[in-house]
Amino acid sequence: MSEIDRLLAGHCPDGVEVMRLGEIGTLVRGRRFTKADMVEAGIPCIHYGEIYTEYGVSARTTVSYVREDLHNQLRYAQPGDVIVAGVGETVEDVGKAVAWLGEGEVAIHDDSFLFRSELDPTYVSYYFRTSAFHAEKKRHVARAKMKRLSSGGLSRVTIPVPPFEVQREIVRILDKMTELHAELQAELQAELQARAVQNAFYWNYLLTPGDDWRRTAIGVIADVFDGPHATPRKTDDGPWYLSISSLRNGRVMLEESAHLSVEQLGAWTRRVAPQPGDTLFSYETRLGQAAYWDRDEPAALGRRMGLLRPKESEVFPRFLTLAYLGPEFQALIRKKAVRGATVERIPIADMASWPISIPPIDKQKRIVSILDKFDDLLTDISTGLPAEIEARRKQYEYYRDKLLTFEERVA
Repeated sequence: MSEIDRLLAGHCPDGVEVMRLGEIGTLVRGRRFTKADMVEAGIPCIHYGEIYTEYGVSARTTVSYVREDLHNQLRYAQPGDVIVAGVGETVEDVGKAVAWLGEGEVAIHDDSFLFRSELDPTYVSYYFRTSAFHAEKKRHVARAKMKRLSSGGLSRVTIPVPPFEVQREIVRILDKMTELHAELQAELQAELQARAVQNAFYWNYLLTPGDDWRRTAIGVIADVFDGPHATPRKTDDGPWYLSISSLRNGRVMLEESAHLSVEQLGAWTRRVAPQPGDTLFSYETRLGQAAYWDRDEPAALGRRMGLLRPKESEVFPRFLTLAYLGPEFQALIRKKAVRGATVERIPIADMASWPISIPPIDKQKRIVSILDKFDDLLTDISTGLPAEIEARRKQYEYYRDKLLTFEERVA
């Protein structure tokens, strides 16, 4: 038997009473202050938006302050109060709460409430994060552009009221769980960052020209093509329409790409149509981005897009993409970019004469093999670690909700 089970058996063997918030405490709306009233030092304050962006379950210090001369115009939460967001962009944001455990009073915004009761404030704040609270709360949320929860609606939401000893034990357990969850998340994020740093190191090391590299020109190893200078009418399906949004760190992101109709394809590939092995790149805005096209299917380039078609006797196609993204050629792009009135651009007509360094083809293939393996590993980690973090978050929320669910006392 757990400590909570022992306490429940001793203090409330017939179940836990469930009460409306308005029956066990008072709800008081804050008073208005604006972002313009905030200063670097002054009266500690909590803006409603900070409750779901800056704070956790409880707080002892604030991240914001308002001017001292507003003191008599403001409304204050006292230590032990729970501060509740009354407005938010989503239903989930509305009703988020932070228990104020600081030593002094704190000014609260008029789009938030203070809830004052004899309950443990951190227990209340944890309960306000449960699925049970959310399911009941959302029935009282006004669904305008900004979601709103009135004090009257909030006062009708219920909360289990176990003995104070049980509340404190639940808070102790959840505080420990929250700490462990935060530590695990930080460790997973650190692992992802470490792998990204490792990947960047090998990328720069392997793509930095060595003694066996030769200096040549883009036009010697590839043909340069300019895409269309307009945008087609996009469709829900059909051939791919590849824009600068499609390019991300050497990969074509089809989920960021659009389509055009089969009937339009001929007109939009009159200049050039992407072929497997081409390097696609942006020559206006997002300079430096490029991606390897390896799909044998109809596609058209978008506005501000160009491609390099490798001469395979001179360069391994995949290596051309990596060389484009390598440190030497990226520095050249920054140097050669033309800075116009609104955007930077590559003078694509001159690009064939740009210098580029490449090693022998057999070494090009080895470099591609190594860097693609690193890239695949980083991609797997980048996908797997966020999935692991999300799974741990759901596990944490499950046990939190379970811990805050009681057998209700029947009157």
